Amino acid sequence: MKVIFMILSILILGTINLSAQENGAIYRHELPTILVDSKSSLHIISPEPIRYVDIATHQVIGDLPEPRILRLKFTGDSSFTESFSPTDLGLVTVVGESFIAQYNLSFIDNGLSKRTIASYEILPQHTKPIALGTEVTTAELHRHALALLSKRKPAPIRKSSNYGMHAQLGGIYTIGDLVLLDISFYNNTNLSYDIDELRFKIEDKKIIKATNVQSIEIKPIWQLYPHNTFKKQFRNIYVLKKTTFPDNKILHIELSEKQISGRTLTLQVKYKDILKADTF
Repeated sequence: MKVIFMILSILILGTINLSAQENGAIYRHELPTILVDSKSSLHIISPEPIRYVDIATHQVIGDLPEPRILRLKFTGDSSFTESFSPTDLGLVTVVGESFIAQYNLSFIDNGLSKRTIASYEILPQHTKPIALGTEVTTAELHRHALALLSKRKPAPIRKSSNYGMHAQLGGIYTIGDLVLLDISFYNNTNLSYDIDELRFKIEDKKIIKATNVQSIEIKPIWQLYPHNTFKKQFRNIYVLKKTTFPDNKILHIELSEKQISGRTLTLQVKYKDILKADTF
């Protein structure tokens, strides 16, 4: 009789698990558990920028000190510290650009905090992919940008010179709804160039009066390298959201130096240049 009961139990559990898998369900007991204590912060490290976080308990607060780091801190009352066994705090959910990861949070203290960890890395086996449609992830942008830098430099699409400086737009590429600009700067002087910022603006081709100037600034959503000081050459990839503008306007790119009387360089890109962009 006991054997029959065991067989029936196994069959029932197998049916439940199979049904859960078919429905895409994930049970909490299948998720990894992370222990937190009252004496230290926990840092969860993501392989890509974090877009959304949900913490199921008010006993834990969180913030994003860096785009790829989630910092958690236990703020519960003293009653939690009276227990020597782990206390369930619910789930923490982390959503990146292409995945979702979930973990059980448990509190433990009273001398057992050595069992807790200071940082936790999100591993591929702990993630589930999420549909992105045509959206491009940061990892994909980084890979494409490095591929562009490895290419042999073609003839520049646009170029300009000023103050012993030289600017070149080496290429325009599109991926999804994004435009990638390959821009190089050359310094022919003996004075190093300390970059302040690079601004992208849509402006009128012909300016009749200063009061009639219409300028729309476009902020890059991503760039391969941060701006710094360069002595002879600086090349970077900038990513803009796809935009359209009429023939009587241009995309004005301006590089400025940090000094008050710093040198500036400008590039003027026509809309037809963007229409001829290569694709990945």
